[in-house]
Formats: sequence, structure tokens, C-alpha cells
Amino acid sequence: ASGPAASPAASPAASPAPPAVPSRAGADTLDRSRRPALGAPPALTLPPAQERTLPNGLRLVVVEHHELPVVDAALLVHAGAEADPAGKEGVATLTAALLDEGTATRSALQIADQVSFLGAGLSTSAGWDASTVTLHAATAQLDSALALMADIVIRPRFPAAEFERLRKERLTGLLQLRDRAPSIADRAFAQQLYGASHPYGRAPGGTEGSTRGLVRSDVERFWRTHWRPNNATLVVVGDVTADAVAARVQRAFGTWARAEVPPTVSPATPAAATGATVVLIDRPDAPQSSVRIGLVGVSRASADYFPLLVMNTILGGSFTSRLNQNLRETKGYTYGAGSRFDMRRAAGPFVASAEVTGAKTDSALVEFMKELRGMADTVPTAELEKAKQYLVLQMPGDFETTGDLAGQVAGLVRYGLPLDYYDAYARRVQAVTQADVQRVARQYVNPGRLAIVVVGDRKTVEPAVRALNLAPVVVRDVGEVLGAGAVP
Repeated sequence: ASGPAASPAASPAASPAPPAVPSRAGADTLDRSRRPALGAPPALTLPPAQERTLPNGLRLVVVEHHELPVVDAALLVHAGAEADPAGKEGVATLTAALLDEGTATRSALQIADQVSFLGAGLSTSAGWDASTVTLHAATAQLDSALALMADIVIRPRFPAAEFERLRKERLTGLLQLRDRAPSIADRAFAQQLYGASHPYGRAPGGTEGSTRGLVRSDVERFWRTHWRPNNATLVVVGDVTADAVAARVQRAFGTWARAEVPPTVSPATPAAATGATVVLIDRPDAPQSSVRIGLVGVSRASADYFPLLVMNTILGGSFTSRLNQNLRETKGYTYGAGSRFDMRRAAGPFVASAEVTGAKTDSALVEFMKELRGMADTVPTAELEKAKQYLVLQMPGDFETTGDLAGQVAGLVRYGLPLDYYDAYARRVQAVTQADVQRVARQYVNPGRLAIVVVGDRKTVEPAVRALNLAPVVVRDVGEVLGAGAVP
């Protein structure tokens, strides 16, 4: 029989040799039971910030960053939710939300269309200390993008239909909070620390009562009072030069009229509580409990910022923190536990928190208190160094993009910190000592004055919580909390 000859490729003898196995020379010397040693922190050299002031009083901060042909800008108006008039809670955030809903020359749809056409990003928001408009655009489109940004800032129309739509959406959201135990716990915690008459104990997003009472003229009045160039700072970061961008900003914002603005007064720090209190709020048949533990902390301008930053990283500010390792990894009571200092213009809250299995609420409280009390002891050297490396090594990631850099500079502006603040950041973290950590833990995390809020199934939780004898127990109603509390 005849047939085609076997091709060389079909012959086993002619098959290509298998790829060489990489040498494992030196592999046996790698000890996989040990974590790799961390290297030295990378050098972080930030471009300097340059300042200008426009004739109308608008402060301009420019950071040149020529890596990509893009620009990020953040306009900060130095009035946020803390400036809400009593009974008008939510007006600052609603004002910001309405800015891009229509101007004297553009409808909301036209604004959205132009943002899309420019390939830009435009957003508005308000926090405790400031209201913000942010812009991202290609350098080639900067003039048009700045003109659009200026239009919504200088000439908002606050259309009645859009005002009513957003007000109703907010009311719906507030109603939905009744079913969200974490939000109830946050609101009750703020009230317990500050009281309903303090700005930080009220509602930056409004309550149902305040939102129902808002009218369009409230929004317009807040804008006319606070949204002024002499009460604002524009941060611009990207592929620009300071002189050129100053001329562009003058063209866009030069017609913004200055006016007298009420002086910014930081809210007074409430008197320290004389003793701890447990607030219990019933969520019938809830499978888990929302736990909040803390007290009034410090302002962002605190001289103890860096010791507190390191201390809290150890306590609850990272995945490997004491709280998370205990309550999540060891005990399995929660998917995550942590703590933070919410530093604002005035003294914001310190809070340790978790959502825990309802049946383990009392056990979780025991572990929380153990870790909070334990911070008063000397922190081991290895744990201290790990926390400081964690902070220093992650810092460059906070400046990866022009948007990141603009956000960081805006934070400095918001709290009146020097614009070269981050030049010494790593050095100041590294300078924190064991004695510093112990001192701030004892000063600012006082177990005898902690407010403890638990939102959970009362019939299951209350007997066990009372048996701990942590502090007097006060039972509050959900409706009472939502009627006067702060929206997170």
C-alpha cells in the first residue's frame, strides 16, 4: 500500500525539544514562612504650589504637573453644612446639588451635553466645612470647561421643578434610612456626642422635617450669602503654567461679584461627658447589631495629628489593626471592625465601629473595650514601626493622578494648612514615638467617657448588654433618632 510519506513533524524523533525548565538555583534559599522585608519608602517630590489672587478676591492655587495633557480643578467655597441655619438643615448640600441643574444660559440637559462633548468631568458636593465643584478636562478644552464651571457657580438658576424633584428624592432617601441600622447608629452617635443643637449633631443631609420645610428661596439665599469669590479658593493642577491659567481663570470667573460674607466661626466643642453611656435602639429581629463607640475628638489643626494618626492605625485604621484582627480574624464576630478620627474644622468625633452578629453583641463590646483600654499601654516597637511604614509606604499612592493631587491640595486649603505640608509628612510620621502614642491614647481615648450606641434586636441584646455593667443604659426610639439626627 502506498500513501503520503510521514512528515518530519509527525515523527517523534523529529519533535521539537520541550522548553527548558528554569533553573531553581537559589530558590531553596527563599524562606516562604517569612514575610518579605519592606524596602525603603520611595522618595516623594511634589511640585510646588503657586498662588495668585484675582481682583474679585478669588484665591487661585496652581500646581504645574506636565506628565499628561490634562487638568483637574477644585473650587472650594468655605461654607458647608456647619453653616446651615437652624431648622434649615440640608440647605448647603441641596444648594450644591442644584448648581448643575440649570443656569441662566443652559438647562440641565445642555450642561450634561456639553460635559460629554468636552470629554470632561464635572461634579458638585458639600461637606461639613466646605462646598466644592470639581472639574476634570483635557488641557486643550480647558477654556470651554472653565467657562462651563464658572457658569454653574456664578449664574445658577435653581429651577423650581428641579428643586422640587431633588427635595422629593431626598425625602425618599430619608425614609429609606429607617431600614438601615448603620445609618441609625451613626445618627444616634452624633446626637449623643454633640446634642441636636450643635451643627455636628444635626443633619448635613437634612431631616424629614427640615427637608419638608425647605423652599427654593432658602437655597438661593444660601448661595447669595456664601458663594462669593472672596470666600472661595480655586485649586488647579495639571498641564498648565501659573500665569497662563491665572489669565484663563480671570476670563471665566472675573465677573463673579464679591460681597460681604458672614465670618466663619468654628462650632464650639461641647463639654466633655462626665461618664460613659450606653444608648440602645431597638431593631426587632435584626440578625446583627450596629455598634458605635467613641467620644469628641480633635480638629484637623490639632498639634497631635501625627501621633493620633499612628495610634489609630494601630488601633483600627488598617486591616491588620488590633480591632479588625481581634473581632474579625480571631473572634469572627464581624466582617470588619475599625476606628477613625473624623477631623473637621472643629473637633470631630472619634469612633470605633462594626456591624456584629446579634447574638455576639455583648462579646463584641467586651473585645472593643479591651482593645480601647489596651492602647494606654506601651505599644511594642515592632507594631509601632509597622504602622509607621504602612502610612509612609502608602503615601505616594495618594498622589498618582492630577485628580489625586488636586484633592490633597484642596484638603490643605480647606483646613488652612501650609501648601508645602506634605514635604515633611513622612518625616513627621517617622518621628512619632512609643511615648507619643501612649500619651495621645490616654488623652483622647478615655474609656470612662465613651458613648456606646447599639442598634439591634432589643429583646436579644439588652439583657446581655446590661449585664456587662459598662455604663447606664438609655433606650431610644428609632423615630426619635431620625427626627433630630444627622445624616451620615
